[in-house]
Amino acid sequence: MSCSKRISKAFQNALRLPLAQDSKYVIFSDCHRGTGSAGDNFLKNEFIWLAAMKYYFPRDFTYIELGDGDELWENRSLEAIKSMHPDTFKIISKYFQKNRFYSVYGNHDIVKKKESFPDKHLQNYYCVHTMCTKPLFPGIRFYPGIILEDQEGQKDIYLTHGHQADTLNSTLWPLSRFLVRYIWQPLEYLGIPDPTSAAKNNTKKKKSEKRLTTWAQQNNRLLITGHTHHPMIGTKDSPYFNTGSCVSPTGITCIEIENRCLSLVKWALGTRKNQTAYVKREILGEKICINEY
Repeated sequence: MSCSKRISKAFQNALRLPLAQDSKYVIFSDCHRGTGSAGDNFLKNEFIWLAAMKYYFPRDFTYIELGDGDELWENRSLEAIKSMHPDTFKIISKYFQKNRFYSVYGNHDIVKKKESFPDKHLQNYYCVHTMCTKPLFPGIRFYPGIILEDQEGQKDIYLTHGHQADTLNSTLWPLSRFLVRYIWQPLEYLGIPDPTSAAKNNTKKKKSEKRLTTWAQQNNRLLITGHTHHPMIGTKDSPYFNTGSCVSPTGITCIEIENRCLSLVKWALGTRKNQTAYVKREILGEKICINEY
């Protein structure tokens, strides 16, 4: 199956959500939540991510996680991940209870596409504050893609993880998982990056982004993905956007959709004049509105 067909297939049974003038969506990708080991790349940015989630919740944003939320290639146990990040799962559960959390699966958490997986692993979590088990995501399903249907009839927005642009991380994902789990994860501790990763290999990253951009142009779609960890804002000629990731050493990035306009946003640690630290929100580049396409 060609790259283009794999991307198109992600939207054949996509979840469809409304995109109206008053819709508010925030899209994060590639959190790669781990078990607290040296390979848990989310851990260093978790407090920044939590600050962002506490910003969006009272402002009525719906949270969309665009794949690779949990690192299930390096780690076998989702229970260990939930135990390591109880505050993170607690706040996602708050969004879910308000019908404001939706997620697609990526290559690193592709096992979530099995209907039995969320029923077995994501029904509840242990709350350390109350010292009891609470509901997490009862009845949740994970999707290959999500389509935000523009209620003005101008331009729908297509969301998927983006690993479909890479054969090794889509069609051959069992091989890639084996290599990551048993070869590249131990070498990562020694400072040797995974050459099969689109996020760590610039050549693979550029190829994936070119394929995703070509698909968006040829199909006349607004496309948002993650996967490459490279934040990008689209243009009129290139309607391809990328959320970036939550594992960068300099902070986390996401895409906000409000008033039918898209903004690339960075959350990072800052300092005030009185030398106190705080989490700051910064809009990167220009805001792009659907009516411009």
